[in-house]
Amino acid sequence: MSRHFDPNDLQFYITLPAPCPYLDGEMERKIFTPLEPLDGPHVNDYLTHSGFRRSQNVIYRPACETCHACHSLRVKAPAFKLGSSFKRTVKTNADITRTVNEAFATREQYDLLGRYLHSRHPEGGMNEMDFERYELMVEDCAARTEIFEYRDNTGRLVACCITDTLRDGLSMVYSFFDITQTKRSLGNYMILDHIDACTKAGLSFLYLGYWVKNSPKMSYKARFKPHQVLRKIGWCNVD
Repeated sequence: MSRHFDPNDLQFYITLPAPCPYLDGEMERKIFTPLEPLDGPHVNDYLTHSGFRRSQNVIYRPACETCHACHSLRVKAPAFKLGSSFKRTVKTNADITRTVNEAFATREQYDLLGRYLHSRHPEGGMNEMDFERYELMVEDCAARTEIFEYRDNTGRLVACCITDTLRDGLSMVYSFFDITQTKRSLGNYMILDHIDACTKAGLSFLYLGYWVKNSPKMSYKARFKPHQVLRKIGWCNVD
């Protein structure tokens, strides 16, 4: 049983300025608070709806001094309709089987993550992650977390997503996949599958983290419509 969660009890910290990974010439800062085991799921739920993002047992949001380009984005799952491009993605991956597992790290997942990071983020801080750190990333999380595993018809693991369940949706915390399977568009396919999972579970939203309008790295998120972004006045529909 969790004790009563009081937002006023939260203590926040702020990072030092660092180069922004999304917009050239900008500096980023983040405000964050740790997630404790007792209240973690409630804090994660409460703050995600307020524009925060979970990373292991920390939840953060941008607190940049000169830029406000980052907006939380969530897809309105029940209203989502497959366009022709996404229909092709679903058809291409018709042989994929998804299983939802407890948050338990495996060597198979870790090997897939290593190949993904080496190709997509060779200079990133996660690229030197050992298996013990991966275990912490997956298992040491004070949230309602599961692992979505995707396998082809031979049983080979081709994609994974660390996913949190919130009161009104799912949040894709971190996903990775076989980068050699270019024709499958596995990143997009996992989002489509999560939207389907939300709809079947009666959940309203799929939370995709931050979207930056002028960042090519983030442009794919805006393709999933209809969606909402979080602005100063609250969650707003985007045409």
